[in-house]
Amino acid sequence: MEIIESIDNLQVQDPPGEDFSSADLEWVKFGTAERCDDVALIPYDRVDAFIIGECSCVECPTRFHIERGRKRARGSLKQYKNDEYLEYRMYWCSFGPENYGEGGSILPSRRYRLNTRNRAAIPQSMRGCTCHFVVKRLYARPSLALLIYNDRRHVNKSGFICHGPLDKDAIGPGAKNIPYVCSEVQQQTMSMIYLGIPEENVLEKHIEGIERYGGSDGKVKSLACQYVQKLGMIIKRSTHELDLDDQASVRLWVERNKKSIFFYRDSSETEPFILGVQTEWQLQQMTRFGHRSVVAVDSTFGIKKLKYPLCTLLVFDSRQHALPVAWIITRSVAKADVSKWMKSLLDRVHSVDPGWKANGFLIDDAAAEIEPIREIFSCPVLFSLWRVRRSWLRHIVKKCTNVEVQREMFKRLGQIVYNIWGGADLAVSLEELSLDFVDQTSFMQYFKDSWVPKIEMWLTTMRTLPLGSQESSGAIEAYHVKLKTKLYDDSHLGSLQRVDWLVHKLTTELHSSYWLDRYADESDSFLNVKEEYVASTSWHRALQIPEDSVSFNRDPLFARVVSQKDRCVNRVVWNPGSEFAHCDCEWSLQGNLCKHVIKVNMTCGNLDSQKSSMSFQSLKNILMDLWKKPVDDSVGLDISMAWTRQMLDQVEKLVRLSKCDDISLVVKDMPLKWVAKKHRTTCGRQLSSVITSPSRTKNNRKNSSAAKKSRKRKRVSRLR
Repeated sequence: MEIIESIDNLQVQDPPGEDFSSADLEWVKFGTAERCDDVALIPYDRVDAFIIGECSCVECPTRFHIERGRKRARGSLKQYKNDEYLEYRMYWCSFGPENYGEGGSILPSRRYRLNTRNRAAIPQSMRGCTCHFVVKRLYARPSLALLIYNDRRHVNKSGFICHGPLDKDAIGPGAKNIPYVCSEVQQQTMSMIYLGIPEENVLEKHIEGIERYGGSDGKVKSLACQYVQKLGMIIKRSTHELDLDDQASVRLWVERNKKSIFFYRDSSETEPFILGVQTEWQLQQMTRFGHRSVVAVDSTFGIKKLKYPLCTLLVFDSRQHALPVAWIITRSVAKADVSKWMKSLLDRVHSVDPGWKANGFLIDDAAAEIEPIREIFSCPVLFSLWRVRRSWLRHIVKKCTNVEVQREMFKRLGQIVYNIWGGADLAVSLEELSLDFVDQTSFMQYFKDSWVPKIEMWLTTMRTLPLGSQESSGAIEAYHVKLKTKLYDDSHLGSLQRVDWLVHKLTTELHSSYWLDRYADESDSFLNVKEEYVASTSWHRALQIPEDSVSFNRDPLFARVVSQKDRCVNRVVWNPGSEFAHCDCEWSLQGNLCKHVIKVNMTCGNLDSQKSSMSFQSLKNILMDLWKKPVDDSVGLDISMAWTRQMLDQVEKLVRLSKCDDISLVVKDMPLKWVAKKHRTTCGRQLSSVITSPSRTKNNRKNSSAAKKSRKRKRVSRLR
């Protein structure tokens, strides 16, 4: 917009109607390039109509008080500019400029008298609003008033809406009459609104939650209806763009949500951008499900589409579903940067539970830094095959049209991975693969460009690290698919390059979805949500397939799985018993680990003729390496045997615990372990072998009777 330096040519505006606001005027920039304000020229007798219109704003209803004012007598100036005032008044929103809220400030005492007639209702409602404008009655033209709007937005110094229906923290004078809404009910209502559940159902569940903490009457239901409507309006009108500049918008979000940030570093010429997000609920889930369990990572989501890749830390809940407990947005994978945010995250967890410890860390990228994990989390590092399997299968299906070629190619790639313990020459295997599928130019070109330069690194990682199971792979993949569905919606494709949009999406829709899933499962409510949540992983869907629905064919070797929806449909699984089995169902052809493959591999695991899974072979090789006798070192042999025996005992207990239906049968066989001496209690009589003198016996009786009377007096005093 062009900046003007004189108001002589400014057009006088007189909007029709009884009242009008700033939205009805055309504003121009007046001043210099360094400092300019929005100005408009109106008749002086219509100033009150403008103030009334500004107070009636739907989004931020308020009143304006005179913060500052000055007057001049006519004829007092011999020389004057065209914008000199005859009367000067600064009108400020009555929710400012002081801030009596959390973290607010109070202005120093003024030397002049304040006009308090139009202030806010109570001082505690002042929230530091910066909205204010100036009305100048022009000295040269007293019939006109120059409006100078310094700040038209009803925001505080941090740039956030601080009052009105769009303010999440707004508290009105009738707050004491509103029924109690605990954080659980509030989060439940917000989650349902974010997930698009109809308002009638949201209101019904909200009232049920309120009734758990108090009675219900017509007034409570009316206030609950207003609460749900207001919350829905806030959520619908909320936006991720706190500022037009993405970097500034992220800074504002971080400043407002400090409780949900465990690490933040803005980008500079020498340091990359890092943002670590973890809500209070995610922190609770990490301390609950991550302690003495495995922490997994989905490390490189959106590396091509998003501005910064998204890394997600996951824990496995009571149903072994992957639950996101932290999000890290950064492009840096340097050891120093990874160590910083990992250390901050662990310090945050230890501030809640000092004894928290992870038993394992499951990674999915062979290029990931392992040393920071071992140094900070002090736990073993495992490797998951789900990303390799998904990438290969998706590109095979996409670039090869022949189904038989797809099966054979996927099987050959699986054999290359299985040969990491067989000692086969990798170069020879890759050469044979390229010769056998020379006609599949599209896929082979992709494989040579994307995987051949780094496949040795990936296979070495698979050979040296323990491999994760198919259940964990399916759980991580289920989270990855859900995240992809939420973020890559067609309506948001234009926002993928904004970090503030990504943070807003994660902390609202995705967070609410997982919160509602866990709440539905634990409270046994929202049965439709619970059923969908339980069946969200391929592993749990595979458990619903009966054993008699799986049959095997010997020559050629494949398996048939009868569909549970339509018994006339059979799914064919080639290369059964392998992590690289190929199924012809739609879910598998999208690159996912389907329930048919998992069910067939479960069945093959019970057959002696079938080879074991890669995760079990990895465990067997680790145990064999521990068992091997060190050269000329008998003490080393003892240590190896002790470690091997300890690991075998733990594995046996875990297998027994997972297969047993009654946990009491397992617990009663465990050895008794005293936690502390003060928890021990003694009961029963004294040993008959202890001989005491008569005098000592009398003293003991007196002391015991005195102690009983003392205890009785204490109990009576407590009752009083």
